[in-house]
Amino acid sequence: MVTGLAPWPTVVGMTDVRHLVEQFYERCWNAWDDDAVDELLAEDFTFRGSLSGEMTGRAAWRSYRDEIRAGADDFHNEVLALVAEGTRAAARLRYSGHHRGMLGGMAPTGRSFAYDGAAFFTAEDDRLTNAWVLGDVVSLREQLADQPRG
Repeated sequence: MVTGLAPWPTVVGMTDVRHLVEQFYERCWNAWDDDAVDELLAEDFTFRGSLSGEMTGRAAWRSYRDEIRAGADDFHNEVLALVAEGTRAAARLRYSGHHRGMLGGMAPTGRSFAYDGAAFFTAEDDRLTNAWVLGDVVSLREQLADQPRG
C-alpha cells in the first residue's frame, strides 16, 4: 500500500488542470464560493457558456453564474468524466436543478431538469484561463417547454 500521495496527480513545474477543473465545479459552481473564483480563475478568464455568449473576466463569469442561479437556485454540475493532459482538460458533465426563475430566456416552470454537456479548459500559472461549454440546450428547452394540452 502506498501512503502520502496527493488525491490528484501533481506535475512539478506545471499547472494541475485536473484539480483546477474539479475545484471550479465543486467550489465556484456547486458551492457558489466567490473566494474560489478569485483563487481559481485568471483575471482575464474567458468563458463561453451554453446559455450565453462569450465573456471575459471574473466579474463577467460571476454575473453569468448568478444569472443561472436566479433561474435554478439549486443548479448542480456533476463531472461524469474528466481527461487532462498538460494545461488542457475536457469534461463530460450533467447539469441539473429546478426551474424557479428566468433561465435561458424561459419563464419559470417549477419543473426539474437534467441535461448533459461537455466543457473544454485551458490553464496557466495555476489558474483556469479559458472554458468553452457545450450543453444540450435543446434537451433543456424540451424539458421546460409548455406541455401540449390534450
